[in-house]
Amino acid sequence: MLRPENITTQSCYDPEWMSFRNSMHHSKDIIELFNQCFAKTHNTRLLGGAEEPLYQPASEHQSFHEIRFTRDYFASALHEIAHWLIAGASRRLQVDYGYWYQPDGRSPLEQRAFEQVEVKPQALEWILATAAGFPFRVSQDNLLAGDKALGGIMEEGFKRLIEQQVGIYLSNPLPMRTQMMVKTLQQFYKTDSLCMKAGDWLLV
Repeated sequence: MLRPENITTQSCYDPEWMSFRNSMHHSKDIIELFNQCFAKTHNTRLLGGAEEPLYQPASEHQSFHEIRFTRDYFASALHEIAHWLIAGASRRLQVDYGYWYQPDGRSPLEQRAFEQVEVKPQALEWILATAAGFPFRVSQDNLLAGDKALGGIMEEGFKRLIEQQVGIYLSNPLPMRTQMMVKTLQQFYKTDSLCMKAGDWLLV
């Protein structure tokens, strides 16, 4: 059984975290696993190597839906998969699911709106990361959010919202596509079953 101590929010600049990430988690594996699950059933493929992540639905110029994640970053792949798993059928027919994206350097109000949209994807990313035995890192996606006068309080609040959403997800049956992805990751990375009460999830 997975325990809360297996789930962390360490910085991507932590040498030990980077070493762990590179030891067993490779983007080519997550691409193959996702495509095995959904390329035929949902006409959707996962691809890396992008400068910026993007969801591109099928069109007259492209026969399949495409999820592009940043370079070869495993965490980016998990995050983009989470967005796709949450998106409904109509959203999956729109570029980037029809959502806006404000570049880094957002105002406090814009940052708050961004975080409201990001709570569910990051909570689901946390579950996927756990299924893959991969350390999860909360991301505010805003360099200015680290300002001591503002960012510290906002970051802690954001973490708690994500933690609460993880509990909500695990208190109910996961949707079918999500169940399939979680089970696939568990089988490939040989992790234990996700069986945790909401109160057992802790942020460190």
